Amino acid sequence: MTKLLLAGATGLVGGEALALSLADERVTKVVAPTRRPLAPHPKLLNPIVKADSLPLDADWWAVDGGLCAIGTTRAKSPSAAAYRAIDLDYPFAIAKRMREAGALRFALTSSMGANARSPFRYPRIKGELEEAIARLGFPSLTIARPGFIGGERKEHRPMEHMLGRLLRITAPLLPPIARISPAKTIAAILVDAAISGAIGSHSVNAAVIARAASNRLE
Repeated sequence: MTKLLLAGATGLVGGEALALSLADERVTKVVAPTRRPLAPHPKLLNPIVKADSLPLDADWWAVDGGLCAIGTTRAKSPSAAAYRAIDLDYPFAIAKRMREAGALRFALTSSMGANARSPFRYPRIKGELEEAIARLGFPSLTIARPGFIGGERKEHRPMEHMLGRLLRITAPLLPPIARISPAKTIAAILVDAAISGAIGSHSVNAAVIARAASNRLE
């Protein structure tokens, strides 16, 4: 049986991962630190935390595996420094503390095109986070690099809604790597990796995610 820590439980992918984790018979406890309370559940431990003051001495860091689905947008970040703090510093601090506490498996939501040497901020930060977490030495590390993430978001994003609709219409004409990456499928990949990920480093790109989504529908 497995105890998991989930970072980003209030987001699109994280919310799906939380539901899957709580429903999974292999999981005995889900630790989901958030800024605001989640709905209670018998298997859920929900510490209320702040990104700039993580309780690093708390005993709930001791888990078997973890998954991170933290992410923001430039529109929500007041500055480049704030954007970097949310998308890199905070996820890394969480992964580092989990590893120090003995976690053996970690799964991360990154992005298609992640590259620490990219001239563009978004893929560069995602790439830097991937490299930083890889250096922590998790025996099992899985990195998902989705394309456009599909799902029902809590906030209204008109441009993303339009793009998602276009991608759904044109999906039969597109190669798998260019299709929508459903949040539920990404979450399922992350949860399974955090519970039973094989030894070594594993990368799951948008094409693999699209094929997995198709298989789930068949």
